[in-house]
Amino acid sequence: MPRIHLGDWVDSGVDWLVGHLSWLFDAVKAVMEGMYNGIDAVLGAPEPLLMAGILAVVAWWLRGLLAGVLAFAGFALVDSLDLWDRAMSTLALVLVATVIALVISLPLGIWAARSRAVSAAVRPVLDLLQTMPSMVLLIPAMLFFGLGTAAGVVATLIFALAPGVRMTELGIRQVDADLVEAAEAFGTSPRDILWRVQLPLALPTIMAGVNQVIMLGLSMVVIAGMVGTGGLGGAVNEAIGRLDIGYGFEAGVGIVVLAIYLDRITGALGTQLSPLGRRAAAKVRTRAWSYRPRPAVAVVGVVVLALVAGGMGVFGSGTGTSEASGADVGKGKEIRIGYIPWDEGVASTFLWKEILEERGFKVTTTQYAAGPLYTGLATGQVDFETDSWLPTTHAEYWKKYGKRLDDLGSWFSPTSLELTVPSYVKDVNSLADLKDHASEFGGKIVGIEPSAGEMGLLKNKVLKEYGLQGSYDVIDGSTPAMLAELQRAYARKQPVVVTLWSPHWAYSDYDLKKLKDPKGAWGKGDGVHTLARKGFAGANPQVGRWLRNFSMTERQLTGLEAQIQKAGKGKEQDAVRTWLRGHPDLVDKWAPVAKDSSSQAAG
Repeated sequence: MPRIHLGDWVDSGVDWLVGHLSWLFDAVKAVMEGMYNGIDAVLGAPEPLLMAGILAVVAWWLRGLLAGVLAFAGFALVDSLDLWDRAMSTLALVLVATVIALVISLPLGIWAARSRAVSAAVRPVLDLLQTMPSMVLLIPAMLFFGLGTAAGVVATLIFALAPGVRMTELGIRQVDADLVEAAEAFGTSPRDILWRVQLPLALPTIMAGVNQVIMLGLSMVVIAGMVGTGGLGGAVNEAIGRLDIGYGFEAGVGIVVLAIYLDRITGALGTQLSPLGRRAAAKVRTRAWSYRPRPAVAVVGVVVLALVAGGMGVFGSGTGTSEASGADVGKGKEIRIGYIPWDEGVASTFLWKEILEERGFKVTTTQYAAGPLYTGLATGQVDFETDSWLPTTHAEYWKKYGKRLDDLGSWFSPTSLELTVPSYVKDVNSLADLKDHASEFGGKIVGIEPSAGEMGLLKNKVLKEYGLQGSYDVIDGSTPAMLAELQRAYARKQPVVVTLWSPHWAYSDYDLKKLKDPKGAWGKGDGVHTLARKGFAGANPQVGRWLRNFSMTERQLTGLEAQIQKAGKGKEQDAVRTWLRGHPDLVDKWAPVAKDSSSQAAG
């Protein structure tokens, strides 16, 4: 049967939409980011414990005293884990996505309930949205709306849309037909039947749909963190990138607290709004722990806490400028650096964050996968990144995006790509030796991210050159997963072959053998290049000069990587500062400024 080029048709359709409707996507993006920024500013403005108190009062009003106490304890825990700002960003993203999803899903559900033709047309679309892998939704969202909040909101609301439509339709269809007929017999208009009969009776089911929209939205925020939405999803992705179980668990606890709170609040709100729910609640005997104040008391409590927050002067001013410890060249100008969670990328990114902040710039760093990072550079949403392996490893990315990027040169070379085995594995010293030892390794080569250029070279060239196709399967995964597999096998003295590259700290932590490449299948060693968005160096000539002239020795790079590994999670910039104190001349060497530069304007 001939192949159907469905993917090509989809690519063509997406390209047409991006080319002809970019104005519409920009407008939608502006609305979404405006909503998100407004909600995030409100949630993040008070001191964490005051905001926790406000959220606890809402829980007390809707669920009772015990729920209020537990809500406060949960949010206090999030604050104690130093995840408050991330949690509020996640809550803001979920709220924006939920509001937009409900604005779309509720009317569509009502329409589907009143028209079998609409219901039949909508059902397969909802099936597609619910069964399509959630990560696939990020691709068009990223292409239409770029990196960041808007792409995350769109992917989240699309993923969470279906339950709102289905449950609204189901709730209205389940309303007793006799009640509807009785209303019609008394001359009630179809609009009044909908608003005064069907919707009030369907409300518990509709609120269950709202609850599911919120829960699915929360489940999507972790995946959305891959495109730079930040929040707790970004924290989970950072933990995955570093294989940091503790940090990942802490971020997961933050998501659990939000999920439980929103689940209980929406459930209680459905009870309060539904006539049947209020009637059932009135019959329940009130106990001390389930006591709920009157709405007026709850409103007074929230207002008092908000006034206390304002009176204490704890609302953020939003200026947030950093002080430069060196010459103030940047004058607070913002620079956005993206990075892939590979060791040399993390080390060089936070090194430049520290250098630029010392020179008076305001620097934000965001972790991405390779594909989104290059997309962000090409669309101008990231200013520069420092971990492109050229001309070989990242050749496909350069071929696709190179015309929209500026290459600021290599700061480290030469690198090398290799397959590696522990030194205790005997009789395997080169790639040619692998073919006769496939059973020893279980026919598996442990790989890293499928988007990494090394993986493309391995699958398309190296295996073919050495006749390893059919003998070995390359296991796609991630750098942390590969390192975890190496650590597990090394501790048990088991044979394992993994993809690695030099320089890498694993060679100092483990006794490993780089498998020789007599046929030169991996190609010549790359340089680690700094790539910037088109025009960045022209708009920032001094920073552009610094980046072009930057270089590190292997001793400097591996020493900095080791310092960051030793410092642990979230301490990258502290580790850079410690390392720079041991190399006091390097900042002035890499970012030289004239003595009177503090009086000059930023380039």
